[in-house]
Amino acid sequence: MNNTIIFDTEATGIKEPILIEAAWVELESFAPFAFTNPFVQRYNPEKPISLGALATHHIMDEELVDCPLAASFTLPKHVDYIIGHNVDFDWGVIGKPEVKRICTLSLARKLWPNLDSHNQSALLYYLERSTAREQLRNAHSALIDVGICAAILNHICQELGIKTVEALYAESEKARIPITMPFGKHKGSLLSDMPRDYKEWLLKQGDIDPYLRKALSV
Repeated sequence: MNNTIIFDTEATGIKEPILIEAAWVELESFAPFAFTNPFVQRYNPEKPISLGALATHHIMDEELVDCPLAASFTLPKHVDYIIGHNVDFDWGVIGKPEVKRICTLSLARKLWPNLDSHNQSALLYYLERSTAREQLRNAHSALIDVGICAAILNHICQELGIKTVEALYAESEKARIPITMPFGKHKGSLLSDMPRDYKEWLLKQGDIDPYLRKALSV
């Protein structure tokens, strides 16, 4: 099953992010759940890291001077699926390669909708409270975050009875389709309750999220 990796990046910031660290482990099996071939590498983004990003991952510009350029990053050729928490951000940081994306954030929101937070740290405290603090000691290092994502993924697969990456991808695709409006004057409203003319107007916008477009088209 080495066509599937659990993947994470650290970047220069939220606006026009450039890669500064990439990490992954290969998903070896679902039964038993196992990982192999960990990878981590830092990169020179050739632009300053924002203070907000620096405060999150603590990777300083001067530490990256002699690292490979961010533009040199490529995924292994055998990878068909990448798994990540808010995976579209990491996928965008590496240039949106042609791979299938599985989002543990969307799956967690669907499985545990009543939690007040669904970030990785919060989920680990919910799922593995007795060991969460130790596991999170170096959170926001890309390889540590990959391990945390793997722990969350293990719980997701057990909860849903998932045994194959194909089944996991199908569940992720369903989970990513919103049922409430994520922004605008109708934010938080059920999509099924939104005025038809507003839905039709949104569908004419060129930059709409493809999963929101799918939900609005129903």
